Amino acid sequence: MPKHYTRWPIVEGYAERQSYLPGEEVHFHCASRAATFSAEVTRVGQTRQTLWRRTSIAGHDHATPDDAYAAGCRWPVTFSLQIPTDWPSGYYEVTLRADGAIGEEAAAQAFFVVRSSQPQSNAHAILVLATNTYNAYNQWGGASLYSGATRVSFARPLERGYLNRPAAPFDTNYDGRIASTSSTPDPEHLQLQTYQAVNNYPLWCASAGWHNWERRFVRWAERAGLQLDYAINSDLEFHPEVLDGAPLMLSVGHDEYWSWAMRDRVDDFVESGGNWAIFSGNTCFWQVRYEDEGRTMVCYKGRARAEDPVMGGAQQSLLSTMWSSPLIGRPENLSTGLSFSRGGYARIGRGVPRGSGAYTVYQPDHWAFADTELRYGDLLGLGSYIVAYEVDGCEFTLRNGLPIPTHADSTPDDLTILATSPARLLSVTPTYSEVPSALWASTEPPGDLEGMAIGLFGDHSAENVARLAHGNAVMASFTRGKGTVFNAGSADWAYGLDADRLVQRVTENVVRKLGASG
Repeated sequence: MPKHYTRWPIVEGYAERQSYLPGEEVHFHCASRAATFSAEVTRVGQTRQTLWRRTSIAGHDHATPDDAYAAGCRWPVTFSLQIPTDWPSGYYEVTLRADGAIGEEAAAQAFFVVRSSQPQSNAHAILVLATNTYNAYNQWGGASLYSGATRVSFARPLERGYLNRPAAPFDTNYDGRIASTSSTPDPEHLQLQTYQAVNNYPLWCASAGWHNWERRFVRWAERAGLQLDYAINSDLEFHPEVLDGAPLMLSVGHDEYWSWAMRDRVDDFVESGGNWAIFSGNTCFWQVRYEDEGRTMVCYKGRARAEDPVMGGAQQSLLSTMWSSPLIGRPENLSTGLSFSRGGYARIGRGVPRGSGAYTVYQPDHWAFADTELRYGDLLGLGSYIVAYEVDGCEFTLRNGLPIPTHADSTPDDLTILATSPARLLSVTPTYSEVPSALWASTEPPGDLEGMAIGLFGDHSAENVARLAHGNAVMASFTRGKGTVFNAGSADWAYGLDADRLVQRVTENVVRKLGASG
């Protein structure tokens, strides 16, 4: 099988952009080893609604440049679609299928989003897809931000499994969730490894993509009668009007990579009375820069101090490293209320491998818990493991038995902690490792725990490591100007929307309270 699943399907392609308005034309760039293929466009929500088909498209094979991961494929336009003006805002899956072929290699997926042509619509909220995270993890073309690249292109296909994948034939309730939900610890994530091997899926499709979290959230929201508008990460910088008139913005799943302009737009939105509900973990952790009019994303991560060209210059605030770094001076919790640096992992590797996967409730009278009958000390998400994978927290102390922010880590002054659950930044030293070796980009020291101490405090002395070694997932809310931010603090929150009545109730409380009445 080709490295990183590049050109494994017989036909592959991508939309020229990932976000459009009704009436605009979408150009698709494809490469096909079949003489002809078909294309099908389906709006995905509570149900799948196929709205457009084209058959017998002439297929042409095209070389993949060695630097496609960083500079794009540069394939010519193969076919185009004029988006009908009556197509609603939403997520649209594009299935490309080689004529006469069967099996897994016969088809591939691409996607695009249709934004609302009327920003001041009656939608309860606008869901901004975490497309920067999709791009960061995508290894198509040979590299990603997790294998040493510092530039990744949006102008390339996504690897198999990011957008759509089935439940495992040996376990119909499992579709490649990265966090372990086994009753016994699975620190090497053997269930996930088996699933990926049997189904020919790449490693990082469990960490990013529409399929894992946003798909679940949208399916639940439409079932609950909630109307959503849609946008993508880069729209916040290049089409900031997408938030005009919206009562509520939603971040779901793994919304990890943000540009300076994205944060400016959302901070201004909240200050002026918009609301932000974050059902995501590891939110806004890395700063990125867009180049080539948004076609390329740049992030040097831990190498930024030594290699990022803005280091030491007038634009050092745009350094593409973690937002919490003193080199930037704008920690993410100023916007989100919480930070991955004070949370970490839950039920990942040896990070809280026997954790409940649930939140302990401390403020049951908060409006988010209305009509749940939850009481002090109750567990929210027990059995659905909503506190899992990557989680965000804050420094806190106990006062009269309740967790209260210390504000030593830039936590907003009026942030209220609603619930908590233990978490852990994974440690890797020369003699000890907590990471799942088969799933991690690097198993060499320093680990996330030690690396975070270096990034925040300058070194990974025992004292500095101890300051971060005992994290917590935190659910919290606070106000900023005229707006409110609710942060669920966990990537895997959406897994509770499948069947957990209490998680569904809390989520609906948040969306209906902070969103429009519809």
